[in-house]
Amino acid sequence: MPSEREQFFALDSFAVVGDSAGKPFPKLTYGNLKELGKKAYAVDLSGKGAVEGDKVYDSLEDLPGEVQGVIIEVPGEQTLNVVKDVVKLGIKDVWIHMGCDTPEALALCQEEGIQVRHGTCAVMYTKQGLSYHSVHKLIMKVSGKY
Repeated sequence: MPSEREQFFALDSFAVVGDSAGKPFPKLTYGNLKELGKKAYAVDLSGKGAVEGDKVYDSLEDLPGEVQGVIIEVPGEQTLNVVKDVVKLGIKDVWIHMGCDTPEALALCQEEGIQVRHGTCAVMYTKQGLSYHSVHKLIMKVSGKY
């Protein structure tokens, strides 16, 4: 039976939210979702260009279609505002990248009935084959935290 975190990636459509003004856009997460055959939209809060040749959107509200899950990889001080946008749009599944979660963002997810995963890296679940993420994956599986 898939873990709660693995179940997140059974969704069909995602938005990956980053802010390249603060740190590089999460291209690995975005690209891996596409390799898995998922519909993925890139949202860069800094409003910069393209990712892997694809259009980048300035906000979740600008997306041309609905998404089932949102992966948030922004500096922690921006996470709550992204979660507020998730709430406005009625999205019920969120992944907050390790180190990006805040008590306020997690509390809002709980209050709004949003299924939130946090505390680890999404790439560990999306990257196939041997990589440093697969080592992390093995450690998490052995420790029962996968």
